[in-house]
Amino acid sequence: MFDEIRICGLGSITEAVLELHPGLTVLSGETGAGKTSVVRALGLLAGGRADVGQIRSGSSSAAVEARIVVAPDGPIAARVQELGGEIEGGSLLIARTVGLDGRSRAFVGGRAVPVGLLAELVGGLLALHGQSSQLQLKAAGAQRALLDRFAGAPVLKPLAAYHAAREEWSAARRERAELRAQEGDRAREVELLRLGLAEVDRIAPLEQEDQSLDRELSRLAAADELRSASETARLALAGGFEAPSDDGGAVAALAFAARSLDAAGSSDPELAGLSIRAHEVCVMASELAAELSSYAAGVDDDPLRLAAAQERRAELNRLCRPHSTDVDGVLRWSADAERRLHALDGGGERSAALEAAELAAAHQMLSLAGVLSAARLAAAAELARRVTRELAALSMTAARFTVTVEARSVLPDGDAQNSDAQNCGEQTSGDGAALRAAERLGAEGADEVEFLFTPGAGLPPRPLAKSASGGELSRVVLGLEVVLAAGLGPASMVFDEVDAGIGGEAGVEVGRRLAALGRHRQVICVTHLPQVAAFADRHLLVAKGGRGAGVSSSVQKLDQPGRVLELSRMLAGVSDSELARGHAAELLAAAAAAAAEGLPPSGSRARRRSPAPRATTARTPARKRSSERSRTAARAS
Repeated sequence: MFDEIRICGLGSITEAVLELHPGLTVLSGETGAGKTSVVRALGLLAGGRADVGQIRSGSSSAAVEARIVVAPDGPIAARVQELGGEIEGGSLLIARTVGLDGRSRAFVGGRAVPVGLLAELVGGLLALHGQSSQLQLKAAGAQRALLDRFAGAPVLKPLAAYHAAREEWSAARRERAELRAQEGDRAREVELLRLGLAEVDRIAPLEQEDQSLDRELSRLAAADELRSASETARLALAGGFEAPSDDGGAVAALAFAARSLDAAGSSDPELAGLSIRAHEVCVMASELAAELSSYAAGVDDDPLRLAAAQERRAELNRLCRPHSTDVDGVLRWSADAERRLHALDGGGERSAALEAAELAAAHQMLSLAGVLSAARLAAAAELARRVTRELAALSMTAARFTVTVEARSVLPDGDAQNSDAQNCGEQTSGDGAALRAAERLGAEGADEVEFLFTPGAGLPPRPLAKSASGGELSRVVLGLEVVLAAGLGPASMVFDEVDAGIGGEAGVEVGRRLAALGRHRQVICVTHLPQVAAFADRHLLVAKGGRGAGVSSSVQKLDQPGRVLELSRMLAGVSDSELARGHAAELLAAAAAAAAEGLPPSGSRARRRSPAPRATTARTPARKRSSERSRTAARAS
């Protein structure tokens, strides 16, 4: 629900603040005063299209800010918190700006958000009913949505299940189509994977085998050089008759040095430490000599082994070259290819599973579509009865409102012989027929809903879009909203020119219906009829002041005397007519009495109890005004 709206630089409004409350609030004012700008401001908050031409001349931008009341634990509060916005004391601040460059910005809870998100949040709170919304009512989809909203849980619950089943059906169909489209590519991929894996299995490489072979090949190719170098080093360490010197080798020399230090080490601790190190070096040299001897003995210079290793390395090279990697990379590819091949080989199983899922979802859709049709048929009769009663109360006693629900035939023409399956709620014969029938179901089921309207007795019912005039359509919209008010719907409603093309007693009944609607919703109505304005809980006047380029509109709340003057102006065109003020006071008194009685829906009761009909026409004040002008002219002469 809206708590306050601030408008800046929009249309003829320089700056205005609207304080809103529950119940019925009417906005009135002379033609061109700026009432349309208020409706445009609300449209901007609801995500409507921004128009640079709406910016007030001389302003750099237009801005609309609003404070709305939201439940702290409701879905809107949760969504705002996800966005990082703030809600203070149950109030949420939202805003929309439009610059001269055409750029539009939206804000929710102090955070900049896309305009579409603002529309998402406000769209569930606010419904705008103007000429455009009446055009929308003519659409079949909007009519079906209104019927579903009226029906409530008997339709909405199976409809939610139908949406879920349809989503499963669509997902299975899409995946099956993708599998069929990829069947040729899949076969080629399977063949390539199998060939590649067969080559890997034939060669059977081991992890890091290529690196091990490289090391072995290097040793085999330099076997003589390696053996000679290692043996020479051993002799230099261990000594022997092959030693190049007569010293007996490094090991013997180190041993002799260590023994020489042992005798003198007892006299000097420092020298004793060096003696210990000499012994350690001697041991290390001895061990190194032994390892060199073992290495030299192990050097293989087998030419057959060299040839075999070279051939194996060449084979590994041929295996790795197509993959542009080493042996370990080939082994990783092999593991991935095994998994991919398993998945591709299971394509047939996946296709069968998808077909089963599609069939199950199709049967569920057909069953739920039948439930929806039955529930909509029951709701259609009740909705038609209630709206017709409301139209009678709105001085359209001969009008009739009818709702037709027709379930389209969901079987293709080729299955027409299956007469038992023509009704979508019945089980079709054969899985193929069920799948084909599901294809003909719509997003909301099998039903085509249409609102028919009969303006008078003896006339055939015709589609609402073709039979109702502008004023009749306005009253149909109002009647629908009154009937739907107790159920699901937005917390705030705006009616712009809902009283277009009507007057007199019909205007009184429109006011009564809007006031009744205001008992369940926050209703804002832009009106030019005093009969409607009299029923308001709050009356806001949009007034224009200034001259030329300095003309600016303001919005002010009227007290009781102010309401009498404004209703006088609406009745007679002037506010200083004593007779018009009397009629205005009568209208207000009659409306207050009707409100005290609970605003009964019967138009006949309203006419019996209210003296308003005497004041519903503007002819009497007009004649009075003409008479007063005549007397004034006579006095002046």
